[in-house]
Amino acid sequence: MNFSKINYQSFLGKLLRLPLRLIPKKMVLPILQGSLRGRKWIVGAGEHGYWLGSYEINKRKAFEREITPGAVVYDIGANVGYFSLLAAILAGDEGKVYAFEPLPRNVMFLRKHVELNQLDTIEVFEAAVSDHAGEASFDLGSSTAMGHLADTGKLKVQMVCLDELLSDGQLRPPDYMKVDVEGAEFIALSGARNLLAEYHPILFLDTHNREAHQETIRLLKDLGYHFDVLDGKQIEETKELVARST
Repeated sequence: MNFSKINYQSFLGKLLRLPLRLIPKKMVLPILQGSLRGRKWIVGAGEHGYWLGSYEINKRKAFEREITPGAVVYDIGANVGYFSLLAAILAGDEGKVYAFEPLPRNVMFLRKHVELNQLDTIEVFEAAVSDHAGEASFDLGSSTAMGHLADTGKLKVQMVCLDELLSDGQLRPPDYMKVDVEGAEFIALSGARNLLAEYHPILFLDTHNREAHQETIRLLKDLGYHFDVLDGKQIEETKELVARST
């Protein structure tokens, strides 16, 4: 059952999630579904959908369809590492995953999940991806999954630019990129124009406001990309997309 589809504020949602509150947050449990089945997960890292295997199930299934052994994957906005782990399992020992996450609390869980599952093909960058390198303010948002760059943010984080990292030899060229950065998708991809134009990686996109969505679509169309919608909505209304170069 996909618990993530049930509104957690509804009576049914509250009823189904009630027993889950009794699970200690420090407990390590096996993930129950998908290609990560049996892999280890810390309960308190985030919502229970992670270890239940129902978290962002459309995107999880898209990963499982698309990512091939030996692939190089950039996880931009890695959070606590669910999709980094999934990419590492799908890409195998010959693959490589670069996980970008600026929030120290999330990075801690990300590193613990990498260690628990002995996935040494994952390299963690404690930084936000932007169109230039430097330092920026970061707003923690209403949950640990909703932090974003903001002028009024209280936390200072490092920023990196993908084109610069690639040209400096710090990254291998990507075959796939997951981009989920709470409204900064256009800015992150603007700093990757050269690698997008040269290597044409397949993109898993999660856009978080309409302006960023429209700017991102225009940028990628200019670079020759077309789009598959994951949530059944029109492209103007969706937030879950797979983009691939024509």
